[in-house]
Amino acid sequence: MNEKITTFLNSGLLEKYLVGATDAAETAKVETYISKYPEVQNAYNTLQLNLEIVAKKNAIEAPKSILDNIIETLDDRPLIKLSTLNKYKSWYKIGVAACVASIIFAGTSFMFYKQNQKLNDYNSLLNEENQVVVDEIFDLRSDIENNNKKLDAVMQQFIKLNDPETYKYIIQGNSRAKELKTVAYINPREKTSMIDVVSLPKLPEEQCYQIWAELQGKMVSLGILNEADRQLRAIPYTENALALNITIEPKGGNSIASLNNSVATISLQ
Repeated sequence: MNEKITTFLNSGLLEKYLVGATDAAETAKVETYISKYPEVQNAYNTLQLNLEIVAKKNAIEAPKSILDNIIETLDDRPLIKLSTLNKYKSWYKIGVAACVASIIFAGTSFMFYKQNQKLNDYNSLLNEENQVVVDEIFDLRSDIENNNKKLDAVMQQFIKLNDPETYKYIIQGNSRAKELKTVAYINPREKTSMIDVVSLPKLPEEQCYQIWAELQGKMVSLGILNEADRQLRAIPYTENALALNITIEPKGGNSIASLNNSVATISLQ
C-alpha cells in the first residue's frame, strides 16, 4: 500500500463519507479513491459491514403503528420501478445505519467525556485532599514543635520552682482588694524571679495593678499585672530587694509608685 493511500485512509474522510458528513469536494475525492484504488474499496466495504453490524446490534424495533403508517403512505403513492425501489431500500438501510452509528458515536463520545470529566474531578479532589493532608502534617509538625518548646519552658519552670534555693512568697490583698492573691518565686542564687497571678479583683478600665520592688528606699517597677495573665511568668530580678508591693495605678502603669493606693505588700527579709 503506497503512502498516498495510507494517508487517505488515516484522514478519516472514508468514515465521514460513510455517515454522510462530507461536503461536495470531500465526497468527490472519496468516490474517486473508492473507484480507483481496490484497497480503498475494500476498506469502505469493511466499514459498511461493521456499521451494519453495529446498527443491527443496537437497533430498536419501531412500533407497529409507525410501520402501518408508512405502508399506508406508500400505498397512496405511484408505483416505483423495482430496481429503483431496491436502490432506495439500499440507501435507506445505509441512511438508517448512518443515523444509528451517529447516535452511538455521539453517545459514546459523551460517555467518554463524562468519564474523563469525572476522572479530572477525582484527580482535582485527590490533589486537594493530598494538599490538605500535607497542610495538616505541616500544622501538626508545627504544633509538636511549639508544644515541645512549651514543654521545655514548663520543665524549666518546674525545675526552678523545685530548686531548694527558690523561695516562695504568697502575696495577699488588703481590705481594698481582698480577693487579690499572687505567688512570687525568687531564687537569689540563679538571680531569677517569677510570679503566679492567682486572682485579681476587677478594676475600672482606666486603672491597672502594678508590682514594685522596694530597694534602698526606692520603688522599682517590675511590671503590670493583668487579670488575663493568670500564669507563671518571669519578672525582673532585683537583688537585695526588701519588699514587694502591689499598687493600683493609671492604665498603662506609672513611673512612680502610688503608695497611697497600695493593695498588697510582703517583706523579703
